[in-house]
Amino acid sequence: MNIKDIIDRWNTNEGKPYKGSLIDWRAYEADPENMGCMCAQGQVLHAVGGWDYTRLRDTEQCEADGETAKLLNISRAHAILLRNVNDKVDGAPSIVLTDPGKVLGDQWSKLLDFWWLLHNYTPEDWRKVAAAWDAARAAAWAAARAAARDAAWAAARDAAWEIQGYGLLIDRSHKPLFLPMFGFTSPADIPPRPADYGNGIVPPF
Repeated sequence: MNIKDIIDRWNTNEGKPYKGSLIDWRAYEADPENMGCMCAQGQVLHAVGGWDYTRLRDTEQCEADGETAKLLNISRAHAILLRNVNDKVDGAPSIVLTDPGKVLGDQWSKLLDFWWLLHNYTPEDWRKVAAAWDAARAAAWAAARAAARDAAWAAARDAAWEIQGYGLLIDRSHKPLFLPMFGFTSPADIPPRPADYGNGIVPPF
């Protein structure tokens, strides 16, 4: 089974993903053939990645995020978004992959580009961002609240918000504060993600 097959099942409510963890062990024991005992990530890891049920039960979520990203050829942040949307009461995980704009807004493509960039950052890249954060801290009242060890990730989060709200920033004659810490003056400067991003599931640029 490939990811297209899995998404088709999600969209018809067949094998509707479980919410809250990679696998509901009690539901699995009651009906081992029903993929609905696994969340969206769990179904990808099992059906595409070949993970057995015990591995799903025993794996930490952070590892599952990374492995899901590898299997789908998406960023870790995108894989986390898949999990978060799946776990919402009315969450529809398929749109995270097939129509991400419904979740991320009109700047969805540049946000995916940015996430892919961060996905491939080296420790040295993150040190440079942290240094830029420290240099700008005096001018950024929000930055002062972040712990030093979280500085780079906090900058990435705030830069992502600036990407999503870039149109509003420009309308109000404001310039991004956090995006330049990554070397960009606007979302248009962010290099595009590779053409095979999402293995043909995620829409192109």
